[in-house]
Amino acid sequence: MAYGRDRSILRQVVGDVVARLSGNSHARLNAAFAELGMPAVPEEGTKSERVERSFAQVPDSDLPLVANRVLATGQGSPQQRFRIEDALWAESSPPEIPTRIRRELARSLDLAEMTPNEPRFMAMLSRFWVLGDEVSPLLDAFFGSAGPSLRRDIEQHVFRNPGDWTAEGLLENLGAFEASDARFAQFLEAMVSADVLLDESAQRLLVDAINEHVRSAAIELRETGAEGGYPCFTLVSTRLAGNRKPKNIIFASLAKPDIRFKNAMDNDIEIVGDAENQLVYDRPTPAHGLRWRDLQAWWQDTRNIQNEAEAKASLYKRLHRCLPENSPGQRNFFSAYHHVLGARVYDLPALLPEVWLHWDHQTVRARGPQALLRSRMDFLLLLPHRQRVVLEVDGSQHYTRGRGQCPDTAKYAEMMAADRDLKLRGYEVFRFGHDELEDARDAQALMERFLPALFQRFDAGVSS
Repeated sequence: MAYGRDRSILRQVVGDVVARLSGNSHARLNAAFAELGMPAVPEEGTKSERVERSFAQVPDSDLPLVANRVLATGQGSPQQRFRIEDALWAESSPPEIPTRIRRELARSLDLAEMTPNEPRFMAMLSRFWVLGDEVSPLLDAFFGSAGPSLRRDIEQHVFRNPGDWTAEGLLENLGAFEASDARFAQFLEAMVSADVLLDESAQRLLVDAINEHVRSAAIELRETGAEGGYPCFTLVSTRLAGNRKPKNIIFASLAKPDIRFKNAMDNDIEIVGDAENQLVYDRPTPAHGLRWRDLQAWWQDTRNIQNEAEAKASLYKRLHRCLPENSPGQRNFFSAYHHVLGARVYDLPALLPEVWLHWDHQTVRARGPQALLRSRMDFLLLLPHRQRVVLEVDGSQHYTRGRGQCPDTAKYAEMMAADRDLKLRGYEVFRFGHDELEDARDAQALMERFLPALFQRFDAGVSS
């Protein structure tokens, strides 16, 4: 047990693959253990006994690490790797997708619309299902002709002779109706991804067709981001708190918000206290980044404002109001940004102040949701191509104590560590000294030099 979690199934399926390490020499075994995150053991007993002793010393809490390394190194048969994936995915408590709903969904789908690109579709299938490729060459040699292969059957009945199989027939042969809930869910996400469908309208049509059936199971494919200019969809539960939308950005806070995750898989974040103390942007970030026009449209819709000029003015006022009174540098920074860009700001990146959370699925997948709860930023720009720029205004309190009288190396080290953490997560960080922004005219002059260079550097489509 690890933190009360039963990982006996994961230990069994990983152990089946780890047992193959006995094929290494005694001299090589400890290096093979290290590659998978297993402890070294003395060269005593048989190689199989050494493997058993090493694996027995892996605590349950470290089993997912070993499992993921097994998958990353491609060890084991496809069946074994898929069993490991199922055991890992089960820990996320995926939503149940009953067999009846799976079959009704399959009967409603048009196989031709799902398979416009054969290589991409086949590559996607091989990620989730055993297509028989590893066995066929041996059978071919034995029989003197082509042996059985699900891959060959799909190529023949789906692509060379379209109409032979229906979508239900394909899923039946894949074993999709008996697959784990997590595998079936990820299969649906992959089917509607741009890796398979290189057309946004085709993606959305298939998403709508799937959602028509799976919503009865209190789940849906929901747009949760973009990649390469195409929308990304994730299967999420609709049961939580009245089908609340993902809180992608929490910003413009008037006080430090109390944020906690209720369900990381569904990006279900709870804000404790006065909800009006911060703004919550709950729409996917467009491929072109988050422009002022996108932010204003969200503000206008959520506040039921009819007049665009009123929406623009009230949004600017609300964002400016969150800036700390004791930091004229931050207030001048924000004002200068809008003054320099003027009317052009409508189609340029929105400057988001006082950001407490920027939801990033890649970050959560790699580091866990709690990592995001330590991510306060003075300003954030979300630019095209998933580029993220953090702008920080540093007063003396960032590196001194005693009201600025004494240097504080601990504070400085903490600030540098935060910078490294952000950069490792894919953010670019630019720091400004408060003194260079304290005067409004100096702040404007600085912005006139900095902004054109910044937008050119990140190809934000902005001319000076």
